[in-house]
Amino acid sequence: MPSPAVPRSAPPAVVRAATAGVVVVALLVLAAFTVPHLVDWEVHTRAPRSTVDELLVPPLHGWFAPQWFGPGTLPALVLGLGGWWWGARWARVLPWRGLLLATYLLALGWCLSLALVDGPSGLSRVLGHPVEYLPTARAVDDVGLLLREYVDRISYDAAPRNWPTHVAGHPPLMLLFFVGLVQVGLGGDLAAGVVVTVIGASMPVAVLVALRALGVPDVARRLAVPLALSPVAVFVAVSADAVIGAVVAWGLACLALATRRAGPGPGRWGWSAAAGLLLGCSVLMSYGMPLVGLVALAVIGAGCAWRGPVLPVAVGAALVPVLGFAAAGFAWWEAYPVLHDRYWEGIASIRPASYWLWGNLAALAVITGPAVWGGVGVLVTRVRTLARRRLPEPERVVVLLSGAMLLVVLAADASRMSKSEVERIWVPFVPWLTLTVALLPPRWRSPALLAQVVTALALQHLAYTSW
Repeated sequence: MPSPAVPRSAPPAVVRAATAGVVVVALLVLAAFTVPHLVDWEVHTRAPRSTVDELLVPPLHGWFAPQWFGPGTLPALVLGLGGWWWGARWARVLPWRGLLLATYLLALGWCLSLALVDGPSGLSRVLGHPVEYLPTARAVDDVGLLLREYVDRISYDAAPRNWPTHVAGHPPLMLLFFVGLVQVGLGGDLAAGVVVTVIGASMPVAVLVALRALGVPDVARRLAVPLALSPVAVFVAVSADAVIGAVVAWGLACLALATRRAGPGPGRWGWSAAAGLLLGCSVLMSYGMPLVGLVALAVIGAGCAWRGPVLPVAVGAALVPVLGFAAAGFAWWEAYPVLHDRYWEGIASIRPASYWLWGNLAALAVITGPAVWGGVGVLVTRVRTLARRRLPEPERVVVLLSGAMLLVVLAADASRMSKSEVERIWVPFVPWLTLTVALLPPRWRSPALLAQVVTALALQHLAYTSW
């Protein structure tokens, strides 16, 4: 619940902007769900040969399948409603390390309880699917050969040895992550699902660390619960993209730590190198992650660290894994054009861009929740003020980081390299968009958090998603 000390009013312009953001996105989501059915528009949410008879729910990759109660329902209700009622209170009073731990445990419990609404299969069914990484990872016995053959096996022309969908659609480090799990005895479907969730649930903590390092600890405390109870948790526990999101989040957190003039830890050079290595690894996990470089620049700008070693050291460190993989046989710049051709030879060629260019954004709106888009409405009004350098420091940091990530999302959407099946693809971007919740009018914060919780519970219980 909001602090009694927090002002209870906001300028009318802020209220109007937040209201406009929610209304516009609500209309977008409503149109995305209803227009294909109303006009009998085949948008090919699923493969043409799908035998699913249930009501499909574009823009989500799944179908309408209400499940009113499952093993995780009660824990999810307790965590969601408890976090909404008491969360802001403990976020204000806990010591910093206690706040980080509590945020992580809340996020982890939220992810696990939502997944377990479907029982243990909620954690295992996706990662064990034939198009996913695990089945391929279990067959890998020569990493060097895998890297040397990786590009050649992306194309459909390499059949029957071409990679399955998710392996082909990503650089090899994501597959190697699962190869590592197999090698240490965690290669079972359920075990891997737990590992992915444990890692993915750390994203909110990384964002809090970044905000404190950038000098806005009060914003971090205000956002702890909204980050932990985000609707994106429905997809964190079932998608390898949560691992990518965690690598990106901790890379940006290290970069924020590098902008500090002084403080504990390895110093600016060390934090910059760690940030570069993590962000470079993310590029080897997803072809879309180079776009996050814009957010990295926003972090440096928010920390006023253009002078000094931060940027050159981070860039140099990011090149190490990319060039190292190239020397071992996988060149990112050679693989991407091959993937591009495979993508357009598949179902993407029949998915209409006239729907998916905005349908993708509707899917993003669903997994981020309505509160974020109220904040985006305020964000848009803050851009001109930011350009004039008149924003208070907390708002400046929020606008820089969330605004940069919004531009990344728009660029990724405009590329048309992801049409449908985007719920999981947006996962790494959601925590940084959630920063916009800090821009909401004070009176909105408690009901906005409740709306986030209700959105997650409804999404998990009403739709069967393929992720």
